[in-house]
Amino acid sequence: MSLAIHDHSRWGAHDQIGAGNLLTPERRLAALRTVQSGTLYDLSHEISANAPYMLPNQTPFLLSIWASWKDSIKRRRKMGAVNDAGSNVERAEMNMHVGTHIDALGHFSIGDRLYNGLSAEDTVTDWGLDRLGIENAPPMITRGVLLDVAGLDGGQHLEPGRPITADDLARAAERAGVAIEPGDIVCIRTGWGRYFGVDNARYVSGEPGIDVGAAKWLTRQDVVAIGADNMAVEVLPNPDRTLMMPVHQHVLAESGVYLIENLALEEAVRDGLISFCFILLATKYKGATGCPVRPIALL
Repeated sequence: MSLAIHDHSRWGAHDQIGAGNLLTPERRLAALRTVQSGTLYDLSHEISANAPYMLPNQTPFLLSIWASWKDSIKRRRKMGAVNDAGSNVERAEMNMHVGTHIDALGHFSIGDRLYNGLSAEDTVTDWGLDRLGIENAPPMITRGVLLDVAGLDGGQHLEPGRPITADDLARAAERAGVAIEPGDIVCIRTGWGRYFGVDNARYVSGEPGIDVGAAKWLTRQDVVAIGADNMAVEVLPNPDRTLMMPVHQHVLAESGVYLIENLALEEAVRDGLISFCFILLATKYKGATGCPVRPIALL
């Protein structure tokens, strides 16, 4: 398999948003015009200590009350306050790839090279990314397309290690009667999301997902992002055991297209969603390689 990063992206040497450049005002307006009923589907999972994670790259999510109502009342009384205003403030420890999240373009490299030919040696610091951090990801309001690939096999879900090919995606799109268009965000249902927070050991042990051919089929059609109801979007383990995470390399580093992981798609599929107004706003954690998100489908 051959992967290569061009010296400069088609959007110029200083570009940091990749396929986010396709999110034009015209595409935003076109997506918003499709909204008729105001029906909303939340495509995210709850984030808690029960969220699955993959060691050693990921760590558990932890949240604790840092300052409680009792503490704050005592402190304010000492300052002369008499109205006993109690406040609760937490402290959270997490990696940015917990729960439903989006990957920044600087999340993966091909060797030393990041998206747009940037050197990882020069870009990745002990305190985050100097460039290509998630703060650069633009707000995403565009058409979303849901492809139910699990439905092609007739079961509840595909099996771990089962690659989703370009032909699978084309058949799922044909079955749904939809064509992928530039600027779309494509959400892929494998059915594997049913184990998120239910059987985490099974969820992270492997997964069905797209192979490089399927990823290239999507990036050639100028999608902005690719999402799935699994941990990594791509098939794990890769059928070619000499390759690890090649889809991440192609999509993020080579193509400047975003990945959205751990989507919650069961309700949307049950209700027959195919295309919709997709909205996702990434929190601007400067230098972060991704962040938790709450994408929605709006009809």
